Amino acid sequence: MDYLPLFFDLRNKSCLIVGAGEVAARKLELLCRAGADVRIVAPAVGESVRTLIAQHKLEVAEREFTESDVTGAVLVIAATNDESVNQRVFDCCDAAGLLINSVDNPQISNVIFPGIIDRSPVLVAISTAGSSPTLARVVRGWIEARLPPGLGRLAEFIDARRDEIKERLGTIRERQRFWQRIIDGPAGERAMRGDAAAAGRAFDSELSAQLSAEEPIAGCVLLVGAGPGDPELLTLKGLRAVQGADVILYDNLVNAEILEYARRDAEKIYVGKKRKFSGIRQEEINALLVEHARAGRNVVRLKGGDPFIFGRGGEETEVLAAAGIDCTVIPGITAATGAASYAGIPLTHRDVAQSIRFVTGHRASDRTNLEWPELAKPGQTLVIYMGLPGLEDILAKLIEHGLAATTPAALIEKATLPEQRIVIGDLSDLARKVRAVNIVGPTTIIVGEVINYRLR
Repeated sequence: MDYLPLFFDLRNKSCLIVGAGEVAARKLELLCRAGADVRIVAPAVGESVRTLIAQHKLEVAEREFTESDVTGAVLVIAATNDESVNQRVFDCCDAAGLLINSVDNPQISNVIFPGIIDRSPVLVAISTAGSSPTLARVVRGWIEARLPPGLGRLAEFIDARRDEIKERLGTIRERQRFWQRIIDGPAGERAMRGDAAAAGRAFDSELSAQLSAEEPIAGCVLLVGAGPGDPELLTLKGLRAVQGADVILYDNLVNAEILEYARRDAEKIYVGKKRKFSGIRQEEINALLVEHARAGRNVVRLKGGDPFIFGRGGEETEVLAAAGIDCTVIPGITAATGAASYAGIPLTHRDVAQSIRFVTGHRASDRTNLEWPELAKPGQTLVIYMGLPGLEDILAKLIEHGLAATTPAALIEKATLPEQRIVIGDLSDLARKVRAVNIVGPTTIIVGEVINYRLR
């Protein structure tokens, strides 16, 4: 390890910046945010630095650097474009045992500035030991994308309650277990959203349950939309839920790669259904959700697409509410938007479609029961889920109820995945074209003039 990472309290501490150009301005802004007492020495002061000087009422000496300038400083930054000056500043600080950073020059520095992710009071620092600031910036972007914006609110929520928990829970193990449940559960989620009242209620309920010996602590259920297939379309909130789950119940349409994000000790239960194979019944899925939550586990119900669009999420939330189990819904990108985007088809266009209808083509008693006169109206886009088994019947019914046989229609198989296939036709010939290429699903059907505007 070339450098020991530390977090330095600079509040009201004397710091010196030598130089006053754009590079100096970036460091000056950081020091001001940290509450440092900053002095500046430079023969010329740039506009950005002058603005910060006025904003923070800083001391500036518009002259050349002298060795006595470092006296009293706990941190010195050399930020000039003259390497000989930066070397002199380093030599003075090195002789006096002071902390010195020469910007973009680790050879004449004994401290370096990391890339910073600020979710105050949570801070993350990334460093490449000065070897590549660009790489540090890229890594910072990777990490920052994974951290929720409300992480600082969660830290403040926890900090305000630490003394209470230390007093009421006697052992370190008890406290660790409790805080893990707060962070992974509904209290943490609501604190990050900024809903302090709801977070407080969830916190009190969790603490009351842990202090009670009468029954185990209830878990919670998160209904998570996994998106249409591409694992990168999983939302960041959905990813955090999967990573924190004790148990994951997942559908047939969930990409197995998403399960790789789960903890290795998480229990994964397949509850999917396939055409011509009923699989596990919905009542059994509901019972599993209640059973695992009542056993004190954090349960993720992972569904392809979005839980509330043909995903039976409403049925599951109803059962969980009746059982008194806390439930949070995390939406996902539904198949309609995912399939259309990856196929290059706009679902709306002001010239030809001002509305969209999402319907399911699932056949009950070998019939597709839909409001055909409404679906056959012009000026809209029709998206049909689960329509492959009844494709010929669906297309014929639309023609029968008034849509022109030449109306464009498309079928997308395995949308958003590398093996995605698209069949383009119209109401009169799409079924024939689909049969010719042996489509097996899952599929999404799009009908409407928007297909003529497809990005090719």
